[in-house]
Amino acid sequence: MQVGLLGKTNVGKSTFFSAATETLVQIGNYPFTTIEPNVGIAYVHTDCACKFFGIPHKNSLCLQGTRLIPVKLVDIAGLIPGAHEGKGLGNQFLDDSRQAEVLIHVVDISGSTDIQGQPVPIGTHDPLEDIEFVENEFDHWFKQILEREWSKLIKEIEQKTTKLVDGIAKRFSGLGIKDYEISAVLQNLDLLSKKTSDWNALDLDNFVKALRKKTKPMLIAANKADLCKDLAILYKIKERSVACSAEAELLLKKATKAGLITYMPGDSRFVINENVKITDEQQKALDVVKTILEKLKSTGIQNILNTVVFDILKQIVVYPVEDETKLSNKNGEILPDAKLLPVSSTTKDLASSIHKDLEKGFLYAIDVKTKQRIGSDYTLKNGDVIKIVSSLSRG
Repeated sequence: MQVGLLGKTNVGKSTFFSAATETLVQIGNYPFTTIEPNVGIAYVHTDCACKFFGIPHKNSLCLQGTRLIPVKLVDIAGLIPGAHEGKGLGNQFLDDSRQAEVLIHVVDISGSTDIQGQPVPIGTHDPLEDIEFVENEFDHWFKQILEREWSKLIKEIEQKTTKLVDGIAKRFSGLGIKDYEISAVLQNLDLLSKKTSDWNALDLDNFVKALRKKTKPMLIAANKADLCKDLAILYKIKERSVACSAEAELLLKKATKAGLITYMPGDSRFVINENVKITDEQQKALDVVKTILEKLKSTGIQNILNTVVFDILKQIVVYPVEDETKLSNKNGEILPDAKLLPVSSTTKDLASSIHKDLEKGFLYAIDVKTKQRIGSDYTLKNGDVIKIVSSLSRG
């Protein structure tokens, strides 16, 4: 799974990336600090299956019953208005966005950076303008892809050498867009019954906007929310949004790594560890973060990661095991893996995600929680622990 992180210059995008992945990247107060996309691993959180069974669990990705599941986070190169025309790093930005399944748009919700990413006094820039321009860039990009061969596509359809859905899917294949997604959008807009040569400019606009929303869903990370006098601006955002402070999260991660505090990402508080020496400067910084947590209830970073994976992409977590009595793999590791799968996945889909040979030789599966034998078409539930029985090994 790939999550794209985007936003204009100087909104805290690279800080967000560092806070989410604990990967050090160049952070600067000038355009195009990020030239090549930074790639790191972030973690979404869920209850570990060890809680259900009430067993001790030694796994570096299980922290006191909270399971950490890795996802790829890509900090995409800086964006400015006119990217679809190649301005700034526009072409590279759009190319780097192709494979992202969901996008996190980091916005300076405090209004302290202008449309070009230059610092301005707090509250003097409207962040809604930033949200609109990024959506417009993607819409223009999608429209260019479609318009580039639109007349050719019409001719192919008239000559019956292709169908509308297949023809559009071919044009968008580089973005990983599936034919069933295109079909759903066309059906919702009642365009399947309309002759392609009769489409007008509004039809094209409505189609690309709907396709972008469906295939490149976006969450607004309302960063620098701690600088706002109030968060009423969030109610004006049409897209889903979460208030956050990337700087606060990054500071908490650094303090945790240094052994100064105990903190779990997503929590509303932290605890200063006993018998540690904290300088006046460190104490002052922690006091500021404490104030931010009291205002926002959390830094928002973990909430954003969980929201894009579980709520927007609608993923569930399933735990495959090889020994259903010991809940382990062949090496004796208890609940070693946690798989993210789409909400409608079956046991056979799980087998395929582990190894194609398991899917090919699939015989049946065992629901470890209920001890029942289940078939290949069983629809998995969040938190299921499953043993796959196959006539073929993993190869």
